[in-house]
Amino acid sequence: MLQASKLIPQGQGLAPVLVRRAPHLELDWDVRQKSRFDATTSDGRHVGVFLPRGTVVRGGDVLITRDGTLVRVVAAPQAVLRITVCPDHGHHHGHSSAFDLMRAAYHLGNRHVPIELQPDHLKIEPDHVLADMLRAMHLTVVAAREPFEPEGGAYGPHAGGHGHAHGGPAQGHGPAAHGHHGHSHAAGHEHG
Repeated sequence: MLQASKLIPQGQGLAPVLVRRAPHLELDWDVRQKSRFDATTSDGRHVGVFLPRGTVVRGGDVLITRDGTLVRVVAAPQAVLRITVCPDHGHHHGHSSAFDLMRAAYHLGNRHVPIELQPDHLKIEPDHVLADMLRAMHLTVVAAREPFEPEGGAYGPHAGGHGHAHGGPAQGHGPAAHGHHGHSHAAGHEHG
């Protein structure tokens, strides 16, 4: 079994011809947000992937195995909901369709739902409660099978691991902030 513990985001710095020729792994979002998983490459080899905790693997990333083999990651098509704006809806209400999508993204983000943001649509994992909510907001929700690349953000199993996001130890910033004010006053006096 090959072991891969190195990830090159989007294959940066690697010769494109090598990346194109490399065997690939087709992985859905559930697997790509894990830092440890086993998979089988397009040429039938087993790979054990061991990445630093909290690593999210994106389509187009390249894994490097211990023996130097490159393995390209492909985001697998999976069940998703595509959210688009109903034609004409915005015009009746005097605002842009972008506003409707922005509002939908805001409501989904509040629920910590992984969400892929595109200029003309959003994508989420299938969820009939959310689908009903979005339809009530006059959006079109269609089931599809497509690769899912949600925004990196403060949700998902690894969010807790980073600690700063939830305002616990962050109170430590108080005194430092006052220090900055001190400097700005000092700078002000030099002009006099």
